Amino acid sequence: MPMGTVNGVRLSYELSGTGEIPLVLVHGSWGSRRSWDPVVPQLADSFRVLTYDRRGHSESEAPSGQGSVREDVADLAALIEQLELAPAWVAGNSFGASITLRLAGQRPDLLRGITVHEPPLFSLLADDPAAAALLEEYDQTIADVAEQIASGDHASAAERFAEEVAGPGTWTQFPPESRQTMIENAPTYLDETNDPEQLAFDLDWLGAFSRPALLTQGDQSPPQFPAVITKLAQAMPSAEVRTLTGVGHVPHMENPEAYVETVADFVRKHH
Repeated sequence: MPMGTVNGVRLSYELSGTGEIPLVLVHGSWGSRRSWDPVVPQLADSFRVLTYDRRGHSESEAPSGQGSVREDVADLAALIEQLELAPAWVAGNSFGASITLRLAGQRPDLLRGITVHEPPLFSLLADDPAAAALLEEYDQTIADVAEQIASGDHASAAERFAEEVAGPGTWTQFPPESRQTMIENAPTYLDETNDPEQLAFDLDWLGAFSRPALLTQGDQSPPQFPAVITKLAQAMPSAEVRTLTGVGHVPHMENPEAYVETVADFVRKHH
């Protein structure tokens, strides 16, 4: 796979398709660009698709020292510029959705529009009494997962995260290679949990973003994710919200056809 150096870090990436519209796919925690394999062939019929391994994941370089979401945002911006894809559509899943939203706030000039699925921006729920129990349970789960990773039990940590955060049954739904990727990328997830800004977000950052935005949620997802989508929708009155039926936190793997249709329809509508 091609390797590019951005912000002093070597990142593995892949460009697919010959369409005129650039579409960048940003994977979530634990994963890699390969998590998008179920949808890339269909999207490549209409788009110029960029997938990449975020720093510290799979084939991309893992720098020493504490990482940060700010670096992930800077990497995404640099890749778009270096590969001359701007203005591009960006679709992010989970933590990749958090990165996408931060980019929308910082560099709207690089974007034609965004689609984001269930960013874990749980700081947005801090003042919501109804979410308090959910967040307490989530925080305890993440603390336990981090402890398992630190102890070297990456497999158990990956399985617990998938089952308790992404949703029951998720681990067994993943193909063996995806489960192996999660296990291998566990140390980078531990690094993410140590980033004090990992779950932070200021809704005011989105004030300057006026381009098309699609916020999606799965009807099988844990309830804390739709709660975040509601907060984002209130801050982005022009954004469109869609609930994807029969899927949870990773719709591009659970129902690739429906995910492709959702994203492609939205882009065509606003192109």
